[in-house]
Amino acid sequence: MTSKHLRRIVLTSFVVTFLCARTLVLLIMERKIPDLYLHLGGNHVHHLNYGIFLLSIVGAVLLFAPPAPGRRLDVVAILYGVGLALTFDEFGMWLHLGGSYWQRASFDAITVLCGVLALAAYTPRLKYWNRRRFAWAVVFLSLLCIFFWRLSLSLSSIESRLEHIEIQGPS
Repeated sequence: MTSKHLRRIVLTSFVVTFLCARTLVLLIMERKIPDLYLHLGGNHVHHLNYGIFLLSIVGAVLLFAPPAPGRRLDVVAILYGVGLALTFDEFGMWLHLGGSYWQRASFDAITVLCGVLALAAYTPRLKYWNRRRFAWAVVFLSLLCIFFWRLSLSLSSIESRLEHIEIQGPS
């Protein structure tokens, strides 16, 4: 098992968790599925808290009981990706200490993290890079930046609709 394998597991669990979290929140807010939020003492426990606990557990496992390569390490990689996604999905809320779930800062954080994880998972080590590979990387990153810039412009048109759904949805 290679570290690249583990990076790809982290990337996959990160993307799947992010997509599932956003879909579930949207369905709950539109009242298409029951309210699955955890409320303690009248407070809504946001899923970033689950992510923080998962990241803490993963850190403790890796420090105090490092698993040998194999299935246990794959599970740790999955939990790490899930924890990252749950935490950074609400990045805007912890950056601004509140506000709407649909903040742009959260989308930007997820985009940057996804890009970093994808680069870690799929690019060769720097010692294998040559000028041609570097040039293609610059072209690819430039196109990726343009894509996400255009995507962010199109998201701004639906941002107010999502915030309206959030206001009307369960607390």
